[in-house]
Amino acid sequence: MTWYAAVPFAVLALMFVLRMPVAFALLVSSLSYFIVSGEPLSIAVNTLVNGMFSNYLILAAPLFIFTANVMNSGQITEKVFGFANGLLGSLRGGSGHVNVFASLVFSGMTGSAIADASGLGLMEIEQMRKEGYDDGFSCAITAASATIGPIFPPSIPFVIYAMLSGASISALFMGGMVPGVLLAILLMLYNAWISKKRNYPRGPQFTRREFLSYTISSIPALLTPVILLGGIYGGAITPTEAGAIAALYSIIISVLVYRSMSPRALWKILRDTAQMTASLGIMIGCAILFAQVVALEQIPEHAAQFILNYSHSPAVFLMVVNVLFLVLGMITDVSVIQLVFVPMVIPLVRELGIDLVHFGVVITFNMMIGLSTPPFGMLLFVVSGISKTPIGAVIKELWPMILVMLALLLLLTYVPSVVMFLPRFFLGA
Repeated sequence: MTWYAAVPFAVLALMFVLRMPVAFALLVSSLSYFIVSGEPLSIAVNTLVNGMFSNYLILAAPLFIFTANVMNSGQITEKVFGFANGLLGSLRGGSGHVNVFASLVFSGMTGSAIADASGLGLMEIEQMRKEGYDDGFSCAITAASATIGPIFPPSIPFVIYAMLSGASISALFMGGMVPGVLLAILLMLYNAWISKKRNYPRGPQFTRREFLSYTISSIPALLTPVILLGGIYGGAITPTEAGAIAALYSIIISVLVYRSMSPRALWKILRDTAQMTASLGIMIGCAILFAQVVALEQIPEHAAQFILNYSHSPAVFLMVVNVLFLVLGMITDVSVIQLVFVPMVIPLVRELGIDLVHFGVVITFNMMIGLSTPPFGMLLFVVSGISKTPIGAVIKELWPMILVMLALLLLLTYVPSVVMFLPRFFLGA
């Protein structure tokens, strides 16, 4: 490893201090390496272009982004929320239960924590506020439950991880099912305990006829994850094709069933999706270019040898990586962790014989915890912004939920069967 291997990392740190956007920070730091090392710039150009435009798997990401935008623009989120309200709202702390359950259902449609928090989140927080819940608690459980989105399939972070690691998207999707449901159960148990302790109210009571009406009207929306996952695991479609079908289906039910989308709204969704896709494509291309720099200097191999000199234990490695990524989640953006640091540890994961699907679910969940941890957790800013609640009040209520998530992270890390049971049973992974 040459002395100028340190140059891109030094430049990257400087770019972060200067608050340069992540994609451009990666681009500038990568180009600095090619300049000082004398490597042909044509390698950088080819890597950047291929990273942005030549990966079939990444097509699924903009399709799921589009689906999430459609879901949030029409009445679909309202239908999901109404169904969850009728099912669980009458319990003690019912609106908190509805918050978590609606996130689980919505995650089966979009695969995005930010889409969940910004779409369903405002409705959930407003209802809890009307019923007398503390603003901080309402925002905290909204942020924590939104974490289910990228774990339960479909999942945009799983798509990106599959592209970076070569792991099966179908196996990753199936591996995220049990952890997603477990997280929902644990958050609902915590909500039940805190609701009893603080005497939070029961939610609105629905008659059988009202609940039946909500259920029937929500069926088209609730069919979205059934169609997606049934098609993927039935072998009829790939995850990328599932993204296209989800996008088309979301338009059909918004326009023809719920009649909630105008041509102007559709144009805005297309424009927003194009902007988000362009940002994601540039970021991925620049991250792959940075990964090329890392590969040229054989940094993963050197890191693997260094760690293996001290321990050959997968358990120790997983603990070290989990702690490292949790710390990184507190001080940097999740996209940086996934696109810069995950590719560095993949060779060592293979070297130690750790299943890539198991590692992918564990490390993705780890990164999603980072979305809720101060000072840079994006979900904190989303729920604080939409509710006008001080971030300090959200953080105070969120810490116990973070501990719940960390307990689940330990379980997923050291009991791989929790993640791998379904992929092995149905896919032989």
